[in-house]
Amino acid sequence: MDEKTRIEKDIHMFKENIESTQNHHPEILEDPRAQMATDYYHDAQYYLEKKDYFTAFGCINYGHGLLDALIKFSDETMEASK
Repeated sequence: MDEKTRIEKDIHMFKENIESTQNHHPEILEDPRAQMATDYYHDAQYYLEKKDYFTAFGCINYGHGLLDALIKFSDETMEASK
């Protein structure tokens, strides 16, 4: 898989994760760090368009990391409150 295709796949996965989170745990998206994750997603799209694949890949990975951490923390918080 070439760099561009990999980044496009990661961008698509991020969009799906945001939509899933919005449908199942919308409260997570109220956290300011979720907005940061979305900002990284938009940055990745920008750098992909500019053919700066290195920066685009870094941006989308930061976005995924932030969103994944918020989801994991939310899941752990819900489990602890049971």
